Amino acid sequence: MAENETNKPDVNIGEKTKKAPRPANEPKGGYWWGTGRRKSAVARVRIKPGGGKLLVNKKELGDYFPHEQDRKAVMAPLKAVNAEKLFDVYINVRGGGTTGQAGASLLGISRALRNYDQSYVQALRDGGHLTRDPRMVERKKPGQRGARRRFQFSKR
Repeated sequence: MAENETNKPDVNIGEKTKKAPRPANEPKGGYWWGTGRRKSAVARVRIKPGGGKLLVNKKELGDYFPHEQDRKAVMAPLKAVNAEKLFDVYINVRGGGTTGQAGASLLGISRALRNYDQSYVQALRDGGHLTRDPRMVERKKPGQRGARRRFQFSKR
């Protein structure tokens, strides 16, 4: 006995499309901003509710950050609040290297999410995403080859 197409149950009846919660305040231009810094890198991040597009300096995430650890770092705050596909994220980042830029982007996304909705703060705090990493490059000292490295010692 063959089922015809009209008797098949609709698969999408019980499913709801997940949307970002509506915040109390609406910003100018429709974007929520966050600034992140790490070492000498600075990231300016804009987010808005959307379909999950993520651009870094007008390139896709995978094209801009070739290392998996950097891509995971950038996505970490979105995963912490279960919002990978709820926001369009636009990042402009300058200075430093790729790891510093990824860390700056992480902090910028976290701050933008905090500005968007205060209920995200606890999840972001628990993951340590709202804490700025204070570690910087140590300066070179006079009479030495580097910050800690000395010139070679000669006994004779």
